[in-house]
Amino acid sequence: MAQHILENEFLKVTVADEGAELISVWDKTAGQERIWTGDPEVWNRHAPILFPFVGKVMDGKYRIGGQEYPMKTQHGFARDMVFACVEETGISVTHCLTATAHTLSIYPFEFRLTICHKLAGKQLVIEWAIENLGEEKMYYSIGGHPGFMAPGGVRKEDCLISFPGKTELQYLSANASGFILPQKKTLALRDGLAAWQADIPDTWIFEDHQVQTVGIALPDGTPYVTMHCDAFPMLAVWANPKGPFICLEPWFGRADDDGFAGNVDQKKDMQALDGGDMKRIEYAIDFH
Repeated sequence: MAQHILENEFLKVTVADEGAELISVWDKTAGQERIWTGDPEVWNRHAPILFPFVGKVMDGKYRIGGQEYPMKTQHGFARDMVFACVEETGISVTHCLTATAHTLSIYPFEFRLTICHKLAGKQLVIEWAIENLGEEKMYYSIGGHPGFMAPGGVRKEDCLISFPGKTELQYLSANASGFILPQKKTLALRDGLAAWQADIPDTWIFEDHQVQTVGIALPDGTPYVTMHCDAFPMLAVWANPKGPFICLEPWFGRADDDGFAGNVDQKKDMQALDGGDMKRIEYAIDFH
């Protein structure tokens, strides 16, 4: 599968056509990889794009009006499809995915999804454009899922998660099947930092625009990665217990509530576009 290199004096970034996925950020200054390597024995992804659903739908199906559609895969289908590379400049690459006969059978909308990765110093900017090419209202969710390697010589369990300016946050978690539980819990912070704990829930899910900036810090609080995601209503933090990486995930929308049986327009933060409309979204990652 074709891959594309973005490079400047600080970073060498690799983006694949499959999923328009960021698969590597080589930090030239530190001499180390900053993105999870995708070891299939642990988690075979790097930074997948979640579209047109974030998370799972109950019983592998969802409803639009009176019509039911299958969606057996978690996080939609874009992450497993080959995007067309439509522009490449050396410091940016743009990919595009449009509806196919297969996608229309499980997601009845004529869409175009454009993904741009762009380097600016030690910052990587990710831009999305979601377009409804049809006439009917289109429902969708979209999210990022980048996995960041723990700093060299530092255990993931010794890293801190930073939420600058925050003293506490309310979060939800999912059950073993991936569906959202109703109980909100409080995450207490010290100087905007939370210790990564081995016994935390599978995922921290922060809703209602609580988080505008999130990061991974060294044990002494020194910033290592910072994500700027102020446009997003949701932010999730997840880590596979077996791998030395932590995922910071900006979301528009999320998995179904446990037992959910409504239509997609009743889902938390489900997005909608009228026929012919487009939405642009971006977030940025600083590699310190």
